[in-house]
Amino acid sequence: MNHPNRRILLQLAGAAGLAAALPAARAAEGADLAKARAEGQAVFYANITAVKPIIDAFGADTGIKGQYTRISSSKFFSTISTEAQAGKLLADVVQAPLPVLELLKEKGLLAPYRSPEAAGYPDWSRPDDTIQIFGVEYVSYVFNKTQVKDADAPRRYEDLADPKWKGRIVMADPASHASTISWLVGLKEKAFGSEADWLAFVKGLAANQPMFVASFGPTPAPIESGEKAIAISMPKYIVTKAPAPLAWAPRGGQPLLGTPRAMAITAKAPHPAAARAFVDYWLGKKAAGLLAKDVGEYVLAPGVHPPIEGIAQVKVVAVRDLGDDEIQKWGAQFKQIFKG
Repeated sequence: MNHPNRRILLQLAGAAGLAAALPAARAAEGADLAKARAEGQAVFYANITAVKPIIDAFGADTGIKGQYTRISSSKFFSTISTEAQAGKLLADVVQAPLPVLELLKEKGLLAPYRSPEAAGYPDWSRPDDTIQIFGVEYVSYVFNKTQVKDADAPRRYEDLADPKWKGRIVMADPASHASTISWLVGLKEKAFGSEADWLAFVKGLAANQPMFVASFGPTPAPIESGEKAIAISMPKYIVTKAPAPLAWAPRGGQPLLGTPRAMAITAKAPHPAAARAFVDYWLGKKAAGLLAKDVGEYVLAPGVHPPIEGIAQVKVVAVRDLGDDEIQKWGAQFKQIFKG
């Protein structure tokens, strides 16, 4: 919910006037929520999965219905821009990887909004007045605990190049999957001491002949079945695939990297007050806790972590956004390295 009156009052009121200012601020908050309830619903287009617990909690706690439509990252921009051009965009709030939202902003399809619920988030999570980063789609490698003992699991990224893992790794195709391309480039920039060391790792990983799938989504299945031992994937699957015997690595002090997850309100939101209420709720600790606990997501709400052993102690770093030209360039290079 937007709280402009509260912010103005608190800025202007001195200590003597503070008590008088707060009731007016609360009245403004109530009026805003009443308007959101009158609008009836908030329509949410997102590429994130398994968010029903948050949608249900939002409805129960606010009296506003949340309507969720999932759109894949690869189709997100085209879907939103096409609907908007036709004057039929139903979404009030959109969530996607940061580069996708930046493209939507360039098209004039996002509205400015700064949620008070993000006050404790890192400064870098608010790149402008429209977009709010709320988490990182963190990537690492997960393994099947029945096939790989903790003592034998790779502890550092370099260990994935060990020939003992030949034919035992599954990953999203590094020639075409943008998030995997960004992850590999991120390792060069954030985790390896030199480009030569990083290139040796990439070539060693390729020499182990990984199985390629289209995206992160299919990576856990070969690990769950025991067909493969290690997946370059998202640790959140330890939560969403439970009780599958999955664990994560590395455990040698290296950071986990991933693409920023962001959200924004659309420029012509059919339900603008409900949209603000939804963004506020999503960024609050209750919803962030549900996202972490039930979906395994890494969120930026202070003190909130997914229930994955050791994840609260590891450093999670957002990788640099790669433009289309860089994605294509690196994809072509990785295709040559991994597929010859």
